[in-house]
Amino acid sequence: MLSLTFPRPVKTKNFSRDSLLLLAFTAIALMICALFIGKGLTVDNYQFFLSRRIPKVLAIVLAAIAIASSSLVFQTITANRILTPSILGFDSLYVMIQVILVATFGGFSVLVIDSKINFVLSTAVMIACAMTLFHFYFRGRQRNIFTLLLIGVVLSSLFSSVTGFFTMVIDPDEFTYIQGSMFASFNNINSELVYWCTVPMLMCFAALFRLANKLDVMWLGQENAKSLGVDTHKLTMQVMFIITLMVSMSTALIGPVLFFGLIVVALTRQIFARFQHRFLLLACAAMSVVLLAGGQWAVENLFDFSTTISVIINFLGGGYFLYLLMKHKFD
Repeated sequence: MLSLTFPRPVKTKNFSRDSLLLLAFTAIALMICALFIGKGLTVDNYQFFLSRRIPKVLAIVLAAIAIASSSLVFQTITANRILTPSILGFDSLYVMIQVILVATFGGFSVLVIDSKINFVLSTAVMIACAMTLFHFYFRGRQRNIFTLLLIGVVLSSLFSSVTGFFTMVIDPDEFTYIQGSMFASFNNINSELVYWCTVPMLMCFAALFRLANKLDVMWLGQENAKSLGVDTHKLTMQVMFIITLMVSMSTALIGPVLFFGLIVVALTRQIFARFQHRFLLLACAAMSVVLLAGGQWAVENLFDFSTTISVIINFLGGGYFLYLLMKHKFD
């Protein structure tokens, strides 16, 4: 009697390896966060330092998760591994809002000085602009996502031009009020804003986690996803709305970070051999916390605040972006 034996799939080893790597990155992220919080604490100073360090670490974690997860699902719905939500112009729009507020109301206006009012206003404007664009665009017959990306590139250039114009006409003394908003920073985080963002950020991440199975099918292509029963238009609108919320809140919370999402998602896909979005969302979150928290720790302890984390990210991310372009060109 002929007996057939089926060997164990090779992917099983990869799955166990990926699980161990995910645990390792999670442990490293927790260690870096603990190092941030616990460095130099004593019985006499722990209340003061904890009141400043816990919001900073929480802001790093929230921003890292928001940027990485939004970039991952954005690449899925666009079917392109070198695109991030920053191509839609969120970063340029945020800087333009800050410049217009200073140019219109002055640097001593409550809209500029009060971080809570500024956060709510900036987030609301970015969400309103993005959803208005999505509403009019997807209402038409032509719903090619790459046309939307081209519109985002044009709008980003427009926002940068408007920002440059108002920067030249405002008072030089008031330019200092908007200079900090042009770069991502964790040094002047408002603790109340961080706690405000915690629940909405976690809800957005949970929503993406719930849509993970549909995103797995979406990665096969829109035509294949439609044939398998996925409403691609509805899924795209849902994901775009969640991405808009996460990117708007993270940008208004810490400032613009251009290439960080690209770096994290690309490294995650290279290190892990999994394609399920539920696993990749967790992997991206763990790796992004490691990179962002580790980078901020290096800025504070190795560079002595001589630079900012956004400068490092943009420098490394720009080179990595060019590398990915050349790699896909010649592959």
